[in-house]
Amino acid sequence: MTTRTASANEVNHSGRDVGRLVTMMTVAAWVLLGIGFVLSLLNLHHFSDRNPSLMVGIGFMVGSVHIYVIRTAIHLVHSRAASRTE
Repeated sequence: MTTRTASANEVNHSGRDVGRLVTMMTVAAWVLLGIGFVLSLLNLHHFSDRNPSLMVGIGFMVGSVHIYVIRTAIHLVHSRAASRTE
């Protein structure tokens, strides 16, 4: 019976590096939040549900929060999986 050893350089990472995805989603969430904020401020004079640009601005802001929550979940799952493999 032999014992197999592996150094850190020989380990094959089967998981994906999600750092770029997390960064991209963070930037997208902030950009969409900014667009929604600007759209909402420009059309605040007629505060009604019949104001489509105000509703789109609010939708952009809500969507940016969803993107940021999904980004956080991906980041947490990946960091937890990485800490288990070490």
